[in-house]
Amino acid sequence: MTAKTTQPTLSTERLLLRPLALADANTIQLLAGDREVADTTRLIPHPYPDGLAETWIASLQPRYEKGEGVSFGITLKDGPLIGSIGLLLNQVDHHGELGYWIGKAWWNQGICTEAAAAILGYAFETLELERVFANYFARNPASGRVMSKLGMKQEGILRRHRCKWGQYEDLIVCGILRGEHQSLNKARARKRSKKAAG
Repeated sequence: MTAKTTQPTLSTERLLLRPLALADANTIQLLAGDREVADTTRLIPHPYPDGLAETWIASLQPRYEKGEGVSFGITLKDGPLIGSIGLLLNQVDHHGELGYWIGKAWWNQGICTEAAAAILGYAFETLELERVFANYFARNPASGRVMSKLGMKQEGILRRHRCKWGQYEDLIVCGILRGEHQSLNKARARKRSKKAAG
């Protein structure tokens, strides 16, 4: 994981994952400021204060250059910004913590799974991480389903680990190793080949 200055843009079937810009701040405040979006995340506050999005966006490039993290805006191809996804990086242990959120209007469309699959590919193939992990509130099984579809395995439960709006929350921790990701990709490629041949 060597530090770089130019963050890439990743492309999927429906999405572009691109660096965030200050021009995205109002959209981020609007989407992330939705109480139902904030309710499913560890760190997004509600109400979402003025200026917070600008401060966060301004911190991203220096953090990327230091190799501490990488964050992408999730956009529909030729469309609007609809969420964010990224990795907090640990250069000593070669792992990253995956985090994401998506605007409520785009829930239940497979967008988080599609974006996160691209991030895992980037994490293991470009950044050469050994492990990627993520966690979610036990009361939010939809996020757990995203992780399961990615091949992430439940590794444990951090009981009453986060205090969100005065309530203690259990966090379920999931992870995937580079070798596991490579094996899954090979299995999926074989399945596609058989389907195309048959």
